[in-house]
Amino acid sequence: MADLTPQDMAGKLLTEGFARNGPDAAALTDPIADTAMVVTLDQLRPYDHNPRVTRNPLYDEIKASIRERGLDAPPAITRRPGESAYIIRNGGNTRLAILRELWSETKDERFFRIPCLFRPWPARGEIVALTGHLAENELHGGLSFIERALGVEKARELYEQESGQALSQSELARRLTADGFPIQQSHISRMRDAVQYLLPAIPNVLYGGLGRHQVERLAVLRRACERIWEQRADGKRTGEDFHALFHEVLAMFDSASEAFSVQRVQDELVGQMAEQLDVDYDTLNLEVGDNESRQRALGSDPTPATAHPRRPAATTPTRPPSEAAGTPPHHAPPPSPVATTASSSTDEAAAPAQDTYASPSPDADRLQGHIVSPAPTTERLQSIQRMVADQLGDTVPDFEANVLRAIPVQAGGLYPISDVWYIEPGLDAPERLRVHIAQFAREIAEEAGQADCVEPTDGGLGFVCNADALSANAHSLPFLARAVLTLLQALSAGYLAAPAPLSTLDNLRLTDALGPLLQGRRDRPASDRLSDTGLVKLFRLLRLSRRLLDLEAGVNSSAAT
Repeated sequence: MADLTPQDMAGKLLTEGFARNGPDAAALTDPIADTAMVVTLDQLRPYDHNPRVTRNPLYDEIKASIRERGLDAPPAITRRPGESAYIIRNGGNTRLAILRELWSETKDERFFRIPCLFRPWPARGEIVALTGHLAENELHGGLSFIERALGVEKARELYEQESGQALSQSELARRLTADGFPIQQSHISRMRDAVQYLLPAIPNVLYGGLGRHQVERLAVLRRACERIWEQRADGKRTGEDFHALFHEVLAMFDSASEAFSVQRVQDELVGQMAEQLDVDYDTLNLEVGDNESRQRALGSDPTPATAHPRRPAATTPTRPPSEAAGTPPHHAPPPSPVATTASSSTDEAAAPAQDTYASPSPDADRLQGHIVSPAPTTERLQSIQRMVADQLGDTVPDFEANVLRAIPVQAGGLYPISDVWYIEPGLDAPERLRVHIAQFAREIAEEAGQADCVEPTDGGLGFVCNADALSANAHSLPFLARAVLTLLQALSAGYLAAPAPLSTLDNLRLTDALGPLLQGRRDRPASDRLSDTGLVKLFRLLRLSRRLLDLEAGVNSSAAT
């Protein structure tokens, strides 16, 4: 008799005689390792905290496939200690529902008896199960924004039960990422707003599939209107508070998500605010819809545009409201008298502000003198950046405001630099930092004609100098090319998981190359040195590398320190 192959053995174990049922099987403990088994539909339950609460948009296609082909990818299952029923472990609730329908329709045994992979219930079972379902649904893009938001809020509840303390949004993002569901803190902020302020008013619209873009627009609208309400309702008798008003107005539009319009919500909300605050509708509408600078200036007579110097064609976004209100970012020096006067909204400060800006020179000339290479932007992009930063509680660096009291530079490229030190919240993650660091290294090498020698990596600082690309004639390269590659090799090689192979660059002493490369030669200062733009990119590369190392070492330091 021939020996059984592993496939034959698995087939025999999955036959009906080996099913886990009957009184003897019920008395057995669950396996302590991943185990293949056959379970029936009456033994299996959907995961009760499944983030998906609406029908999968691909339900009919999946059902047709299972009807024709059977279950190509059986779900992983598990079981809570002390419970009799198995549950779906991480993704597969839609397939389970389809199998129940097909069994009801056909009574075909292949839809009733399901070969599954049993995985033991882990110590942090509830959190592992929930994050597994979130990650699985995220992978297939099947969750609506509100379903994802409710799943994250449930995860917050489980984490707080586990730790016994409330979690900040950044800590929640860190824990979700560590458990296999990476998410940014800014997204968590939007999700919590949606659950707290939008879901009670428009559940049908949200469960109908309202997207993140419209949810974010509603969040921006709510916060902008709330600020205006607080400013204008001070000392006035109003019939209700803003939160009740916002809920009532929003609930009027709880119909099909396809017909939902944020603009209609804004029109109705501004109209009711204008009536209760006894303010002209057009004035309020302008204040809500215009950019942040217009909103700050609405309470007083704005300074005429002709009194201000013309901005350079390319500058960074203007100062956000939090900084203009007298609370400068903690990483910036105190505002200069000029900037403070210009940002004041009082009548007494208006005249001095006009006098200050009436003479654009020499400030305008100094501003231009600090620009290395312009970073192109538009008024629309500036407005969006200010709006997003304000909603997240962040600050956007203002090049024009800081130019006379900081070290302001601008350099173009794939990732234009308008502030060497400031790291945006969306960039403050190791994988994003590596992408930017590698691009700056490539652009610096490109200046020396050696861009092909810099390769991105998933580890270390995000890049490495490819010794093979240099070949054996590296010493025949011009000084600038060898010096740039030597510097980049020295910066990156020591942070790789495995030691980098020696290359011909190791024979060039960095001490001989560093001075001429960064400063120039004594007799020819501009010869064989990095351009000003390249030097700025090197500064930025170093700043991002330091931040990357801090994050990976678990140092709790701010991106702005």
